[in-house]
Amino acid sequence: MAQSLSAMFDKMTPQFKFKISRRWLPYLLSLPALLTCIGILIPFFTAVAYSLQRFRLSQPAGRRWNWGENYLAFFNDSSFWNTLKVSVTYAVLTVVIELLLALGIALLLQKRSRVNNFVSIMLLMPLMTAPALAALMWKLMTNPGFGILSYFVKVLGMPNFNWASDPQTAMFTVVLVDVWVYTPFIMILLLAGLRSLPPQPFEAAALDGVPRWFVFWRITLPMLTPYMLTATLFRAIESIQQFDIIYAMTQGGPGDRLTVFQVEAYLNFFQSTNVGRSAALMMILWALTYFLSNLFIKNWLRLRERARGEA
Repeated sequence: MAQSLSAMFDKMTPQFKFKISRRWLPYLLSLPALLTCIGILIPFFTAVAYSLQRFRLSQPAGRRWNWGENYLAFFNDSSFWNTLKVSVTYAVLTVVIELLLALGIALLLQKRSRVNNFVSIMLLMPLMTAPALAALMWKLMTNPGFGILSYFVKVLGMPNFNWASDPQTAMFTVVLVDVWVYTPFIMILLLAGLRSLPPQPFEAAALDGVPRWFVFWRITLPMLTPYMLTATLFRAIESIQQFDIIYAMTQGGPGDRLTVFQVEAYLNFFQSTNVGRSAALMMILWALTYFLSNLFIKNWLRLRERARGEA
């Protein structure tokens, strides 16, 4: 087959034939990656430059370099520490709850059957909804006047449950929306991991009459840990950078209850026109994301090496 294709190519007319030097072929193949890298690095270094400037859109004449004053000001800025606290709290709550729920659902759907396959496909429906649209849907369902969820809460004896408009329940509301949207993502990863585990250890445990809880803690969970770390990495990075759900639901309110990094940077840029502070916030968010990525990847590589050593 390969020889016939080569012969056909040789018989082509000269205007359709071309040759690429082996010397230039690696550069040509890496050109798309190079262009993508340039497209990423230009905005990145632009943000770095802005973060080192005193730059307000409302005062363009006062633009000047301040060489890190934006970062130093954060140490005595209570709003920054509140933003850091809210962002970390939100990320921890969403990742932990979603991981536990997804693990439970994946264990229930582990056995291959038509019913389980159908249920797993149906559970992916929230993931196909844009997060901002999902937030607006939940905003309507939690409306105190006509929302269906507010009606059910009133039936349960809580008539003054104000959902996202109450500082005490705002975090609970946006975490609930995040869990509804993103739990299927972790579930499908863990389900794929469970169904790809080798059956021999489980068959041996069944023959020996090992209790199910022991099989789960000593066999299933250790073998599933790399998949759990992968899912946790993706969700932790996404959660620490959350914007659309929170902004669509509360715009960072009530007050500063939900001002995570992206919302705080957005408000600084478009409301306060403080480009320098907004860029500095985004650079700190990038540093947090970079730290989380390295932490999880190192642990994942260590687990993989341990698994190879045991094998």
